[in-house]
Amino acid sequence: MDRSRQTRTLIAANKRARHDYTVLKTYEAGIVLAGTEVKSLREGRASLVDAFAQERDGELMLYGLHIAEYGFGSWTNHAPRRTRKLLLHRVEIDRIREKVREGGLTLVPLSMYFANGWAKVELALAKGRRSYDKRQALAERDANREIARELGRHLKGRGRRG
Repeated sequence: MDRSRQTRTLIAANKRARHDYTVLKTYEAGIVLAGTEVKSLREGRASLVDAFAQERDGELMLYGLHIAEYGFGSWTNHAPRRTRKLLLHRVEIDRIREKVREGGLTLVPLSMYFANGWAKVELALAKGRRSYDKRQALAERDANREIARELGRHLKGRGRRG
């Protein structure tokens, strides 16, 4: 398959994850879903707010992912916050397990999307930030934004007014 033609449709994003954690490495994982879960995801009814991944019995599992029940589902409907299995290569699972066991690192889902019709989760191997790190990151981002704004004004020949 030609990867340059890969289409991505965003389902849900965990915006707080990049604020609360320093992302060290990202992985793309498949996810085992029931039929009504896929239908609900196609409607964009998912939340990654409290979600996290952990290793259990040599496999990676996703906990706390909320996929709303499908409106037209019958008795076959799924439980909204059930534990779901993540699909990665064995080598990747082993590497992730080693790094998490070293300490201080966790697995956080950053986003969920459809890639060529398959539901995928972008997982991050991340380290938690302390509150002063968060403030420092916000100040740095604001400073970079101000620098870019001034540079844009300078390039347009307007300079600073006032």
